[in-house]
Amino acid sequence: MSRNIPTEIRNEQGIRRYKTELLILPPAPDDIVIQITSPDRLDKLAQEFYGTPELWWAIASLNSIKGTYVIPSNTIIRIPTRSRISSYIEQLNATR
Repeated sequence: MSRNIPTEIRNEQGIRRYKTELLILPPAPDDIVIQITSPDRLDKLAQEFYGTPELWWAIASLNSIKGTYVIPSNTIIRIPTRSRISSYIEQLNATR
């Protein structure tokens, strides 16, 4: 599953450009919400909850974590199920 969700946009001159969209998933009852008690890495959380470190970007995107790979202590994060992330990306790509 690609972390890039490119959307084509055109400027006034008709030149095509692409922007990357962030994942936007509303909270759901099956989301896991945790408070980080000591600094933790996004890839370790992705491995723990999704079975692969490659989905670290999904946790970062959904929780508006930018510019760091380490989540500081006392941060509360939401972790949706892997199937919800996959479905969202597939739905987004199908509408293009």
